[in-house]
Amino acid sequence: SSGINAEWPLRPGCLEKLNGVVMELEDLALSLVRGVVATADPLKAFADVDVALLLGAFPRLKGMERKDLLAKNNDIFRTTGKAIDQVAKKSVKVVVVGNPCNTNALTCMKNAPSIPKENFTCLTRLDQNRAKSQLAAKLGVSVSQISNVIIWGNHSGTQFPDARHASVTINGARQSLTDALSDDAWVKSDFISTVQQRGAAVIKARGLSSAMSAAKAIGDHARDWWFGTKEGEFTSMGVISDGSYNIPAGIIYSFPVTIEAGGKWSIVQNLKQDDFATEKMVATYNELQEEANAAAELAAAAN
Repeated sequence: SSGINAEWPLRPGCLEKLNGVVMELEDLALSLVRGVVATADPLKAFADVDVALLLGAFPRLKGMERKDLLAKNNDIFRTTGKAIDQVAKKSVKVVVVGNPCNTNALTCMKNAPSIPKENFTCLTRLDQNRAKSQLAAKLGVSVSQISNVIIWGNHSGTQFPDARHASVTINGARQSLTDALSDDAWVKSDFISTVQQRGAAVIKARGLSSAMSAAKAIGDHARDWWFGTKEGEFTSMGVISDGSYNIPAGIIYSFPVTIEAGGKWSIVQNLKQDDFATEKMVATYNELQEEANAAAELAAAAN
């Protein structure tokens, strides 16, 4: 296993619950499902895979400091990255969902040096879908009429949901969403805070984190990455930064991207930024850089 732990660290009862998930998958009778392998061995899990959807991460337990959460997940995603590096296809597309997903994706990527960095992403599509839903409700239209909403930065309370470049189609005519809203104060305040805190609101309401909406967002992300975005539209994905929009290179940051069929993504360039947007984008970057620094220290200590 060349330094790879035989199995992921599991909480009691996890394998039993996993077998329950297998039964549900079988009972769905999905025509595209040819078989299911249930395992805690990452070398078995990722053998020759085309797509890796990394749903799980160690949850933040009561009394746990953020640094302790980062330490737990650093171990998990170092192991995961090494296994992907060793046994997955070199063209594998990796989507990290387990939080803190941006930094977990970065850790996974750094431990899989034979896989292109562009093949590691994290999920911010759920935040984008939440933003579209809020905008559609405000305008009284369907979410299908809204396009090009952006999530910048971290999948956390510092994320920047951005409607300034979005469009809405009303009576067949496409127009600026902010012009249609005519409510700049709401766009800069309640809209942003509602999307930022939506995950916490769901947990407070149902006692559990998002499930159906998260599953839908993962499917949206994977479909667009595999088949490409529509002409004239872009989507939000956590991807490796390259200096675009003055975000320093080398972290997993959510940007607007276009995607070609087959999976090649490109960060949308030359979207105008005002001082308000720049402040929000820098704030979420700073949080990500702090997380990345902490993860790097943990990795150095582990080695």
